[in-house]
Order: sequence, then C-alpha cells, then structure tokens
Amino acid sequence: MFQELKDGFGRYMNRFFDQLVPTTKPMHEYCRRPFKYAVMLAPARMIDQAEDLLNKYLRADMQKGIGGATRPHNLPVILVAFARDVTPTGRDYGRQIANADFIKLPDDEKGRVFKIRTVASDVRVQCAVFASDEPTARSIAAQFLLFVDAVQNRRFWVDYEFAGMPLKYPAQLETTEAIAPLTPTEANNLTVLAVDLTLKCTIPLINGAKTEDEADDKGIVGDEFDPAGYRVVEAVDIRDRVTHYHGHQEIPGTNEADGE
Repeated sequence: MFQELKDGFGRYMNRFFDQLVPTTKPMHEYCRRPFKYAVMLAPARMIDQAEDLLNKYLRADMQKGIGGATRPHNLPVILVAFARDVTPTGRDYGRQIANADFIKLPDDEKGRVFKIRTVASDVRVQCAVFASDEPTARSIAAQFLLFVDAVQNRRFWVDYEFAGMPLKYPAQLETTEAIAPLTPTEANNLTVLAVDLTLKCTIPLINGAKTEDEADDKGIVGDEFDPAGYRVVEAVDIRDRVTHYHGHQEIPGTNEADGE
C-alpha cells in the first residue's frame, strides 16, 4: 500500500524536474535527460551511505550510448529514499479510521456498500542531490526548496484502486521549511546536499463481504475485481408491524384483556 505513495511522490518530483532551470553547464545536460535517468529511487534511507549508493549508481549501465553500447549515468543526479519504519500520524494532526465504517464509492455503478479503514502515517523521505561541482548541487537544491515552498506543492494526490475503481487520497508535507545541509564525504570532487521531508499520508484499506451470508447479490465473494458488497437494509415499512384503527394503534402480539 506504500508503493502507491512512492509512485505519487515520483510524479511530484517529475513536476519539479519539468520546471528546473539550468544555471550551470552540467545542468544543461541534466535538464535534457529523461526523468527516469535524472531522479531515481534508492533502495534504503541513505544519508549515512551516500558514497556507497553513489558508487552503485555510477556502476549501473542503464543508458544507451553511441552504437548501442551502454554507458553509466552522469552527475548530477537526485536519489530519493524512503524510510522503512512505520510511524502513525500524531492525534493533534489527524486521526485514522481504526474501526471499520461503511462506504459507497461514487464510481460504483452497482451501488455496493464496502467497509473502509484508513492508515494515517508519517513517512520520511530524503531527496539527495549529487553533483561533481558545488554550484550545480546548490542550484538544484535551492530550486527544489523553492518548489517545496510553493503553496500548490504543499500536497499531492496519490492514486489508489479498489475493484477497478480509482481513488485519490492526499499526501501533505509536514512543513515547507526544509533545508539542504551538506553531507560529508571523503571524495574531493563530490557535493551531496540532502533534503529531508516528512509526508502526512492517508492510506485507504477497503474490503468487501467475506462470506455469502453477509454478501449482497451485486458481486462475487473473494473476487479482486468484482467483490461483493455487504447486505444493507434499505427501508422498513412500519405498516407491516403496526395496525391503526380509530386513531389508536395496536401492536400485533399484544392483548389488552390479558394486561399485556
């Protein structure tokens, strides 16, 4: 369920890359690259393993050179890493739905009723700028902090799906007051500036009926793409339970003569 969040943040970073202005010679080449070669996902949180991860990145022959031969990536590059821990969002910021509630999805033509819970989680993410020269690293990091500070970039939408129906839930930056401190390395020709962000995320957990007894007739129990919803009572006709006469009412099953 966190993979969708990574995809959503990838689109967020793509928006940043599309509006990046080259201010140094290395940045002109950088801005002409395809996004997938300019911003990449690292396998783990990396502030304490910057050089090790960079070496792995430089050894990766993923781009095609002249004559079809592969060549390694060039600097600069942005490596993005997500923390592996799970931290619930504080109650002073928002609440998750721990007790399942009933929901109807607006795009569901069958009008089924499902159950929903939501996970409210703080997800730490790090965007590290690697460059061979200090002016390039500073320019990319400064423009990223400017991007983060824009009102429209305080949040982004994450795409989820249930029963083939799209759902959108927000992820919001905890604060836009970020900094890009220098990460020490032993390399003399390498500048690493790392920006730490915390994302406030709402992640939906939706499920349909799990047994035939509780299922409606609008789907299939256990089916991933066409799940059954829960049975619901749509209306109760009180006339089936109460008999009216002469302005009074009589409840079936009672007998005034017996004192009941």
